[in-house]
Amino acid sequence: MRIPRSHPRYASLMQRERLVRAWKAGIVVPEGLIAHGRGEAWDYLMGEGTSAPALVAERAAAAYLLAAHRPVISVNGNVAALNGRDVVRLAKAIPARIEVNLFHRSKDRVRKIVHLLESAGAKSVLGLRPNARIPGLDSKRALANREGIFGADVVLVPLEDGDRAEALVRMKKTVISVDLNPLSRTSQRATIPIVDELTRALRNIEKFVIELKSDPAEAARVRRAYRKDGNLRAVYSFLEWRIDRLRRGAGVRPAPRRKATKAGR
Repeated sequence: MRIPRSHPRYASLMQRERLVRAWKAGIVVPEGLIAHGRGEAWDYLMGEGTSAPALVAERAAAAYLLAAHRPVISVNGNVAALNGRDVVRLAKAIPARIEVNLFHRSKDRVRKIVHLLESAGAKSVLGLRPNARIPGLDSKRALANREGIFGADVVLVPLEDGDRAEALVRMKKTVISVDLNPLSRTSQRATIPIVDELTRALRNIEKFVIELKSDPAEAARVRRAYRKDGNLRAVYSFLEWRIDRLRRGAGVRPAPRRKATKAGR
């Protein structure tokens, strides 16, 4: 299907098309399509733009990833289909390992996701041969690699299941989540919950990684200053402001985009 660039929902429709193609290719499962639709609904409420609290969390995420001894990015089918290249770019910028971790797991599906990431430039993607289990999980998401998620000190978990986020926190890891639902178990349990759309979040984190790499003192300050509870309260306040604008008939125009390299200071 050809979607004209002039369509007001062009970006959103293109994401849906990528997910459908990935479903047909065996990379995404039907449940992932449902989850994406739920996230889109939250993005409408958020104004389809990165809020100031999200930028603060993304900058903190970059600072923690740079300070990590063993940073890892966890990838599922939706993340690979929508943002495989962005994941690879971020992993190279940090640098970090990439590991495929799935709830609806099969060897064939893991193999296809690994191949997709490698075709985007990734090297030595983990996940095909798990050799450890995350304690407290009964699902296949417990399967992990000792050189990856299991042994990591900081884990970026985009589009995560709440039970695994909680299990990783119990293992004393710094867990950075990307979830548009600020009320989800993932957002509530993660060390640094980022309430933003996946594409925007990954690209903002990469920009902050590049910026903070050359300023270790500022990166340390960002880590000291970040407060999860205060940041989530700011997200709730932003959401309340958005809903109040809608209630007053102010329209549903997207929130103004902010420059990632300047906000969150």
